Amino acid sequence: MHFAFTDDQKMLRDTVREVLQRECAPEIVRAAWEGRPEGIRAVWDTLAETGVIGMTASEEAGGMGMSELDLVLPLEETGYAALPGPIVDTVAVGIPLLEAAGTDTQKQRWLGPAVAGEARIVVSFEDQEIVPYAASADVLIAQRGGVAYCLPTAEAAITPEQSVDRARELGRVSFEADAKYRMRKDVDAAALFALGRERAALGTAAQLIGLCRRMLVMAVQYAKDREQFGKPIGAQQAVKHRLANALIEQEFARPMVYRAGWSMATSGRDSDIDVSVAKIYAGQAARFVAKEALQVHGAIGYTIECDLHMWMKRAWALAAAHGDAAYHRERVGRHIL
Repeated sequence: MHFAFTDDQKMLRDTVREVLQRECAPEIVRAAWEGRPEGIRAVWDTLAETGVIGMTASEEAGGMGMSELDLVLPLEETGYAALPGPIVDTVAVGIPLLEAAGTDTQKQRWLGPAVAGEARIVVSFEDQEIVPYAASADVLIAQRGGVAYCLPTAEAAITPEQSVDRARELGRVSFEADAKYRMRKDVDAAALFALGRERAALGTAAQLIGLCRRMLVMAVQYAKDREQFGKPIGAQQAVKHRLANALIEQEFARPMVYRAGWSMATSGRDSDIDVSVAKIYAGQAARFVAKEALQVHGAIGYTIECDLHMWMKRAWALAAAHGDAAYHRERVGRHIL
């Protein structure tokens, strides 16, 4: 068996990497932190032009019909760039949900624009009131009382909530459970939302791996540039050990995420457990790499002027999103016992 990504999958990753290197520099992320998200719109449009936003939609809907495994590498790159915006909600969760459970009217209104990058989707699961990017999205797909709803975010009440990652704005969402918003009644909404949760956790784990890579790159570059007593601090063995340990954590977590993507794409019997393992290790790695990168940077790493803090705070936020380590360990434990 060939355990490797295909040339097409790696080509798509490289395309996304090039787009984000060119159009999602740290200045764009910092502008979003400061309440100026205009630059993100251009990035989103370019990703849509390359087909990335609509990659999970069927070919009949204008997409590429790609699987969860195809998603992993592009989403890892969005983590590396700390791309603001509901990329996981829209691509990994929202578009498949809308296509599978949306009424003809809902799909006619929203599916095409979502695939084309003209409408951004956020998803609120049964027990989730606080939704990232709700205020800047166009469509809300929500599960309430076992019923699925799809409505414009403009018709929901969204109360801003404080976020540790200011480029990932939060909103407390409520809406009237009107029949006009209901999605199809002849589909198993509970099963579809359960699958959506797995995709959300997988996509978040992939982003965490990208965040690890970027924070480690920042730390290595700083260790080369920062001199003390006439030589780079990276020449000190203690600094080398920190960087090596961070790399080990990252490289141990990465195959867990890839395995989970493969397991979901092939409908593996224990795919939910593989996703939990991936989320545990990706979150653990991101927190560890963030800590070591901060130690290497020293006092400057604590300042808002340093780019590192934007990646660290995204890592902290995503490590807790869609189930933190305690939640997923409990799920794995229930499966074993």
